[in-house]
Amino acid sequence: MEGIIFAVILVVLAVLGVATSVVTVKQGYEYTLERLGKYTTTLKPGFSLIVPFIDRIGHRMNMMEQVLDIPTQEIITRDNAVVSVDGVVFYQVLDAAKAAYEVSNLTAAVTALTQTNLRTVMGALDLDESLSKRDEINARLLAVIDNATAPWGLKVTRVEVRDIQPPNDIQNAMARQMKAEREKRAVTLEAEGLRAAAILKAEGEKQAQILEAEGRREAAFRDAEARERSAEAEANATAMVSKAIAEGDLQAINYFVALKYTEALTSFAASPNAKTIFMPLEASSLIGSVGGITELVKGLGDTPRPGGSPPSAPEPRPASPWKGA
Repeated sequence: MEGIIFAVILVVLAVLGVATSVVTVKQGYEYTLERLGKYTTTLKPGFSLIVPFIDRIGHRMNMMEQVLDIPTQEIITRDNAVVSVDGVVFYQVLDAAKAAYEVSNLTAAVTALTQTNLRTVMGALDLDESLSKRDEINARLLAVIDNATAPWGLKVTRVEVRDIQPPNDIQNAMARQMKAEREKRAVTLEAEGLRAAAILKAEGEKQAQILEAEGRREAAFRDAEARERSAEAEANATAMVSKAIAEGDLQAINYFVALKYTEALTSFAASPNAKTIFMPLEASSLIGSVGGITELVKGLGDTPRPGGSPPSAPEPRPASPWKGA
């Protein structure tokens, strides 16, 4: 009986020994192995055997990249503005033994280190710089925290400032400043538009005046040219009539006198002061006037001509309507 009990005890101990000697590590994790309380090795993912009752698992370390939230804290900037800031840290354990035994509480240590460096970095900046230079803040925090956590077997991949919240009075002042800036831009753009419109209008008026002056000059040139041609035609006509008179052409004299007589009558009729005009307008009167001038020309034509040819016989002229008057 005692032998059976002893055998059962041995079997139970053997089963317990086998069960405690087999360790299965999941993917993405590493276990630290302690023998009699001292670290000996690190178990990788997969199946591992240990010495029962002597070896034991010390720490189960997550080797995947992890995200750590940084609690909100109030920070005083260089220009004495109080802002509330929080963020996140992305890190990964590269050495399980160092992460397990070099620092007591890994997450608390990373959180405290990030908060202190965040206060240091943002305290050296003005409020406007803190709001506009987030990339610079993130880069400086990443360099400092990654260097400080290297002895712990960590690799800090990213540090991000998530939210920067100024006080309400500063937010209201910033809103008023932004509104004033936008109104200033609107007024500036409107003034520039009016200025451009005035310039364009002045340029248009200038161009119109130039074109108008050029038109007047061209019209003056054309009028002068027309008057010059009219004067030339008048001079040519007068010269031709004078030549015809000198040669004794009575038809030319009649034409010239009749033309002038007609122009004189036209000017009388066109006078704005003339209301009623009584003049002898019979055809015989005009012919008589022409005839009188013709007699004068005939008297001039009685002089001997060069070459000794006798003057031509005078033609009979019509009786003047003014005789006997």
